[in-house]
Amino acid sequence: MRTFEIAVVGGGLAGQIAALALARAGRKVVLLAPRAPADRRTTALMDQSIRFMERLGIWDDMDGSAAALSTMQIIDGTNRLLRAPPVAFRASEVGLEAFGYNFPNAAMLPVLEKALAAEPNATVLTIAARDIRPEAERVWLTLEDGTEIEAAFVIGADGRKSPVRESAGIGTRTWSYPQTALVLNFRHERPHRNVSTEFHTESGPFTQVPLPGQRSSLVWVLKPEQAETMRELPLAELSHRVETRMQSLLGKVEVEEGVQAWPLSGMMAKAFGKGRVALVGEASHVFPPIGAQGLNLSLRDIMALVDILTPSAGETIASDAGDRFDRKRRADVMSRTMSVDVLNRSLLSDFLPMQVLRAAGLHVLAGVSPLRGLVMREGVEPGRGFRSIPDALRNQFRRKQA
Repeated sequence: MRTFEIAVVGGGLAGQIAALALARAGRKVVLLAPRAPADRRTTALMDQSIRFMERLGIWDDMDGSAAALSTMQIIDGTNRLLRAPPVAFRASEVGLEAFGYNFPNAAMLPVLEKALAAEPNATVLTIAARDIRPEAERVWLTLEDGTEIEAAFVIGADGRKSPVRESAGIGTRTWSYPQTALVLNFRHERPHRNVSTEFHTESGPFTQVPLPGQRSSLVWVLKPEQAETMRELPLAELSHRVETRMQSLLGKVEVEEGVQAWPLSGMMAKAFGKGRVALVGEASHVFPPIGAQGLNLSLRDIMALVDILTPSAGETIASDAGDRFDRKRRADVMSRTMSVDVLNRSLLSDFLPMQVLRAAGLHVLAGVSPLRGLVMREGVEPGRGFRSIPDALRNQFRRKQA
């Protein structure tokens, strides 16, 4: 029987970062992480998440693998009667060099593996958990090779079909969208200048995000049959389709090998923690790839766990730590899930009042810089936009007095 304070189940980005963060916080952690298949996706981390990665001491090792997101612009690419104006959000407007950085997941995973291997408080076992039994005082885990593990707390970072969530008896609310995301990387003729462009189309967002050099990643949300047709095209023809959809903003496009298609759906756990169990990442929440919210939301899950589980003078983990985590994360997870869902459905809706509201909202953002600044700060760090309101009001008052 091997004993640890915390067991983290799941070896994706969220699981590895959770294990490293809690080990660095002083807990004895075991990460149960079977070898995952190659991950061709990219991830955009916002400023708050980058600062957390810096505190963990791993962001510097990503040097050269990430591209800055200095400007994020939205372009209405629909053919509808009511179209919104282009809106550009510039990091310099809120005193940042960049909103965040985009990088290939394949570049981050080796950095995390190296950090975990060097961390004395972390043990990594590349074995799956076969059985998980949370109890009032401990959590018991049986691994595929028969090894028994005892832990004071378990974190489920094991995806949308999470065995940890199931073992805790936590249900889910799920929904689906008539959409599939085509995910790919491409080279382009013109420099992206660290600008990410999101075209809003009738089928969903078409989002280009910078990568280092003259490369970008793309998430193109389409109807399922359209996505399958696109995925089967020769790369030269798909490159032409991408360039046309982008209105040749980056010149000639060359799509790279490894095009993937992901059906879109949504899921939210009915509780994000319970007793000696907490859920992070897609074990807790799943929504469409809009606004770079996925891993950033997962990192805020992990930051909350660090706050709750960091030991003080040898303090043991309380039996209600999972319930405290649930209360701490509920407002953020629910509000982000709802906002992404509403935005995505507004793009799909042919209901004229919905189109009017979406177009009007983007008109206001384009024309009212204080509101645009609030939205940018809130997107980078939840609560930051609202905390900036008093300062904005004081500055406005001073300008009137001058």
